[in-house]
Amino acid sequence: MTRGWVVAVTALTVLGASASEADGQRYRHTRGPKAHVGLAFIAAEPLGELGYFFEQGFGGQLSVGLPIDDYGLFRIAGDLGFLVYGHERQSYCLSHPFGCRIGLDLTTTNNVAFGGVGPELALPLGIIEPYARATMGFSYWFTRSSLSGYDDHEFGGTTHLSDVVAAWRAAAGVRVRIVNGSTPLSIDFGVERHENGIAHFLTEGDIVDHADGSISIFPNRSEADLITFRVGISIGIPRDRH
Repeated sequence: MTRGWVVAVTALTVLGASASEADGQRYRHTRGPKAHVGLAFIAAEPLGELGYFFEQGFGGQLSVGLPIDDYGLFRIAGDLGFLVYGHERQSYCLSHPFGCRIGLDLTTTNNVAFGGVGPELALPLGIIEPYARATMGFSYWFTRSSLSGYDDHEFGGTTHLSDVVAAWRAAAGVRVRIVNGSTPLSIDFGVERHENGIAHFLTEGDIVDHADGSISIFPNRSEADLITFRVGISIGIPRDRH
């Protein structure tokens, strides 16, 4: 999976740069949007020691890029993301005093929230825009259980374990523009490495229920590095007209 994504992003960058060079000459002499907002689906794979604890995770990522120059080559990038790497669900009925006419779901999720800010270098080559960025920020690992009815929203929850660590990330990718104009729209393909250091976390099966209603928790401590693969959209925010 990792090699396939890297090859795909590289191929799109090379082919797109060649095919759009003429258009790129015109684009580089026009002012770009005043900001870029991105929303993406992400898939994660653990790296190194972390791979012993789980195989993959899925989530979303919101990003914002603020150009420093008129043409958008240098930007300040910031983002927030969320991943779920484990999920358990148990179903019960509220037997007393109603029998099993009221059903309940107990859901436990293992999650990572992350965010950061840093520089981005982009190369507007017409419809193709390769980019690379690095960010510093945080990574928040937490496991939470919540109780809800079969058809209702959550009405109770508990966080069993959480850990916040300093993190840095490095990303590369390519944005392929599909809509021109003052509010351009691009498809974003990217790969990002997450260096999270050592974290404490739980995985599926690390919370054990006992017959008397008590629980036992068995935390893990490990290097917590990840690689994520991103597919999403990027929207340019137009500059004010005077």
